[in-house]
Amino acid sequence: MPVPRVVVLAGGVGGSRFVLGARAALRRRGIFPTEHALTVIVNTGDDLWLSGVRLQPDVDSIMYALAGVNDTVRGWGRSGDSERVNHELQEWGAGWPWFTLGDLDLGTHLARTGWLRDGLTPTAVIERMSRRWLLGARLLPMTDDEVDTVVVLRDGSRMHFQEWWTRHRAALEPQRFENPGIASATPAPGVVAAIASADLVLIAPSNPVVSIGPILAVPGIREALAATSGPVVGVSPIIGGRVVRGMADVCLAAIGVETSAAAVAAHYGARPGGGLLDAWLLAEEDAASAAAVAGGGIRPVVTPLWMKDEPHSMALAEAALAAAGV
Repeated sequence: MPVPRVVVLAGGVGGSRFVLGARAALRRRGIFPTEHALTVIVNTGDDLWLSGVRLQPDVDSIMYALAGVNDTVRGWGRSGDSERVNHELQEWGAGWPWFTLGDLDLGTHLARTGWLRDGLTPTAVIERMSRRWLLGARLLPMTDDEVDTVVVLRDGSRMHFQEWWTRHRAALEPQRFENPGIASATPAPGVVAAIASADLVLIAPSNPVVSIGPILAVPGIREALAATSGPVVGVSPIIGGRVVRGMADVCLAAIGVETSAAAVAAHYGARPGGGLLDAWLLAEEDAASAAAVAGGGIRPVVTPLWMKDEPHSMALAEAALAAAGV
């Protein structure tokens, strides 16, 4: 039996947990995921320069999770990390006092920055970093271009997404989100080919606006999803009318989308109507929305969505694979 080629679009903590589940589900089927079996296209709109180093929060969250070295309590960074360097930076008045960088995490950022300054692309850097651990997946950035997310507030002021998200906890009302330069960006090498050859594309239950949105905004990626022969299955980030984690509801409101499983499905749209989805996994708590999802031309699949631990994440990924007939 040929090994299925699964592509996941992901970002953030929800994305990392789902990717862990996808890897576990493939292993349960007797498939040890390789770069040919499981490819993760990661959001890089969260990236930023801070204290002279390049940070890729979503890339690192997923890499650390697959490596088994992530801090599962805080939800970000490395487990068992210390913060001596971060404290020293604050004593110098450098960096952001509300944006903590662990010492081990800083090692990652320093290595990345050095390689970038040596001329490597983000794709090449991620490939090099991935050699350290047996990840069981190939990680690709959505683009090698810098397209950091900027939040435009109601008063017209602007700030980096990380400041709005981490410092202000999304309490400042956003007017819109921008990724300067994304209109001229290109998909990272391997992204379009991975989607084109996929037996299944999964859209993780990541923030639809600031995690999945930037991926889809890179010219050529949405078109590749529309053209791929494999089914595209999305997983709702909304359970019982509430966001699972973070402040995605504030992001959705800014683009005029209701915080509901059916509304997010409609936001992605059905492939026959020019959208992205063939099927949509929604929680048992949102079963009443299945008819609305079906009415939009998307096949609804009601299943437990809570990813409390890896077995629950694996069960969710299994449901996604089954929905696609893989």
